[in-house]
Amino acid sequence: MVEQGELRPIADGIYAWVQPDGSWWINNAGAVAGDDGLVLIDTCATEARTRRWLGALAQATGDAPIRLAVSTHHHGDHTHGNSLLPEGVPIVAHEATREAIRDDVIIDGCPPFWSPVPDWGAVSRRLPTIAVADGLDLFTGERRIEVRHPGFVAHTAGDLVAHVRDAGVLFTGDLIFHRVTPLIFMGSLAGALRSLDWLAGFQPSLVVPGHGPLLDGADFDDALATHERYYRLIEQAAREGLRDGLGPLDAARRVDLGEFAELPDAERVVLNLHRAYAEATDTDFDIVASLADAVAFNGGPLPTSV
Repeated sequence: MVEQGELRPIADGIYAWVQPDGSWWINNAGAVAGDDGLVLIDTCATEARTRRWLGALAQATGDAPIRLAVSTHHHGDHTHGNSLLPEGVPIVAHEATREAIRDDVIIDGCPPFWSPVPDWGAVSRRLPTIAVADGLDLFTGERRIEVRHPGFVAHTAGDLVAHVRDAGVLFTGDLIFHRVTPLIFMGSLAGALRSLDWLAGFQPSLVVPGHGPLLDGADFDDALATHERYYRLIEQAAREGLRDGLGPLDAARRVDLGEFAELPDAERVVLNLHRAYAEATDTDFDIVASLADAVAFNGGPLPTSV
């Protein structure tokens, strides 16, 4: 296993930064090179991981300048490292992502729901400088990167993908978790299901998921089907739990995870059920209660290696 990340050239001038095993706080990122320099797709959770990512990219590209950066959504594993980018580099994100980064408290002191508590290092809050609603096209030289929002809440309210059409490469952010348990507790179960058809419409030949190994076109089709089966499992568990008067934790404890039982972060079933319950009952989502229940389900804090 490559524990600290690996830079992979995946097409002409396109790079993926892949961090196994894609569990809590361990994400993928990427970059697109053109005549004007680099467009980054996400950073990492910690100073150490982001510096390794940026260092490997600089070595591979002969210190090509970073001209723009895209944040696929607000979660800290994809955005905390933004503060380490060169001063003045514009950061593009959905307007909901900008608001969520501004309001984030985890970067100031991670609560003890995880163990060990992540060591962020010298990162700080850095807000995106370009906020988009539906999307926009970015260029480095003549290379176009199509940045798009699905038009609805899915993994989060501010999900963006980056599509390099000429190379058939799609960076999905956390709309796709490959060989890792999906997470939609800060988004929408209905929207996550809806996003699968939207993603399929890009018809990519190579996909960089937010977490987990890279996917070719055939693998991507399988991944979309796997996500649908998982989301339907959550949907059914929520429906039956509400019918039987169970809370999300007790509903999770009786779920047969089947094919998903051995995936990293299986305890996310509780978090996802909290979201499904909130949607089904039109009630507010309680993030602290959901994380506390995930710890109870797991029998202790959620494991990290950051």
